[in-house]
Amino acid sequence: MKNLFLSLVLLFISSLAYAQDITGKWMTEDGEAVVEIYQSGDKLNGKIVWLKNANDTNGKPLIDHENPDKSKRTRTLIGLLMLMDFKQNNAKWEGGKIYDPSEGKTYKCSIWLEKGKLKVRGYIGMFYQTQTWTRKTDG
Repeated sequence: MKNLFLSLVLLFISSLAYAQDITGKWMTEDGEAVVEIYQSGDKLNGKIVWLKNANDTNGKPLIDHENPDKSKRTRTLIGLLMLMDFKQNNAKWEGGKIYDPSEGKTYKCSIWLEKGKLKVRGYIGMFYQTQTWTRKTDG
């Protein structure tokens, strides 16, 4: 009986840990991109792995043309680091940044799971905007 109880407790704890796992691929709220979130040491990062419109009108891959650092303006958007340096704080991942390549701006950001969806909140001072991203399950 004691072993059964211990097994059930461990199963419950492992299911909670799995439910809080935000690594993997996530479709952005507008459906224009998929970002893969991955562990890097004790932090989480995320890179763009798919774009609905990945090429310009000439068929060339889209680049980071709005980046304030001129030396980075030739980087392709596919593979671009978009979420950086998140550390877990209870049920949230905080202290990170999100880069918006359409504006070339970086914002403070926090992310967390809510009802199976990823909440992504970017901050400008005391103002914020929250998006809801959906887990990609098909590659």
